[in-house]
Amino acid sequence: MAESPGGPEAGKRLDLRLVPVVVVAWSAALAGGFVDGVWSAVLAVALGLLGGVFLVAGHRQRPSGVRPGTLFATLALACVLGAAVAVHCAVIAGNREKGPLAPAMAADEGVVVHLLITGSPTLSPAPGHSSGGRWMVDASLIDLTAKGSVVHGTADILVTGGADWQNVRAGQSVRTTGTLKQVREGQPEAALLNASSAPVVTGSGFDIRQTAADVRKRFVSAGDWLPPDAAGLLPGMVTGDTSALPESLETAMKTTGMTHLTAVSGANCSLILGGFILLARCFRWARPAAGAFAACGLLAFVIMVGPDPSVLRAAVMGTVGLAALTGGLRGRSLSFLCLATTILLLLDPAMAASVGFLLSVLATLGIVLLAARIASWIPARVPRWLAAGVAVPLSAQLLCGPVIVALQPQFSSFALIANVVAGPLVAPVTIFGTIAVPLATALPWLAVVPIAVAGICAGLVAGVARFFAGLPGAALPWAEGAVGVVAMVLSSMVTLLAVWMALHLADVKRHAMRLHCAVMVLLDR
Repeated sequence: MAESPGGPEAGKRLDLRLVPVVVVAWSAALAGGFVDGVWSAVLAVALGLLGGVFLVAGHRQRPSGVRPGTLFATLALACVLGAAVAVHCAVIAGNREKGPLAPAMAADEGVVVHLLITGSPTLSPAPGHSSGGRWMVDASLIDLTAKGSVVHGTADILVTGGADWQNVRAGQSVRTTGTLKQVREGQPEAALLNASSAPVVTGSGFDIRQTAADVRKRFVSAGDWLPPDAAGLLPGMVTGDTSALPESLETAMKTTGMTHLTAVSGANCSLILGGFILLARCFRWARPAAGAFAACGLLAFVIMVGPDPSVLRAAVMGTVGLAALTGGLRGRSLSFLCLATTILLLLDPAMAASVGFLLSVLATLGIVLLAARIASWIPARVPRWLAAGVAVPLSAQLLCGPVIVALQPQFSSFALIANVVAGPLVAPVTIFGTIAVPLATALPWLAVVPIAVAGICAGLVAGVARFFAGLPGAALPWAEGAVGVVAMVLSSMVTLLAVWMALHLADVKRHAMRLHCAVMVLLDR
């Protein structure tokens, strides 16, 4: 998690010691998602042995003057953590290949399944249909009946079904029929259940995730009186719930590169953490107490939003930054990013194949590597908040651009300026919206004021998206495939060079004169 541009981190050398750790861990997780359990186990053993070799080599180098804990220790740590990720991948693959669901998947016949619902239903539009679709929900296996025999065990299942599945709630146990299919490579679930019948509820219990889902629904309902754009965008910016987002506004957000505002990200968690820390400091609490208070606030926010992988990713990165703050550590943003990424891969290796995870890491990496430097190029007479408001989205966009064009071959001409203009509006939406979420459930009449403030700002964000999306050339075609990716990499490099040249005209003139003199000397010869 990066310091603010121009802060104490500016001008300090990057700490690269944890880079090999995250590279090995990510590679092991990515490989483990596309091979079977045996090969993941082999990879774990190989990495463990290699880590031991590095430890021995490092121990033998100590008498010759090499400091302990440097290169060999870093490589050993990378191998050990990579082995841990590979072991996790082997366990997941083993459960998929030899777990309780494997025989039923191999037979490809109908089964009766008893499930515990563990998530909230989401709509997945059916291809070729403008209305309707399949509903998806996460569940955990209780027991399974196939060919007259009952199998008990533990396994995560992704259920897809018709409209009857939109009303199931986390904590309910249901019975249904269907066929089990293999999940796509890289997915963490053991199987995909294509439900052929409606769920029959057999029991219900308390589940904090369903309580959080009910709170989010009440928040959506509490903002119904706002204009359509504000009412649809506000829940997305605060809790990541885009169910009420108008389709035309969603298109405009994509065109202007503002889609990230409708998902809970590290920026949301940073604002929440910062708000709780400021509140604690107002009461003059000590730094550890303020950190504990902020951590509890972040935990409540994660529970409210729902512990999805993207939210977990944002929360872990925010927590790592908080640990650095309470520990008094500065200038180690790259190390914090590497540590957060490695922790997330240890918890869920499937994130390695997630495009959202890759974009999140690249955006944060761009801020760590470039934001402070770009902000320092901007003249001192420009307010620092404005310098940061330009440097942060530009640095994130430069690194994310190649991945984005690989997914969607088009160039968003006004993405930078749209994000800069909308940037100051994000904080009031997040802070006032988060305050309004619990109030919308407990004291709806008291939630009107924060919803009004957050709604006005969310409406302005929507207006920014629609304005820039409506300008000529807002979305230009771009080359597909590897050619497009390479072209965007070159474009990012040229953009960075152009920004430097525009902000260092005196240096550019001096270097141009030197080059001119050198050319003249060569010509005179």
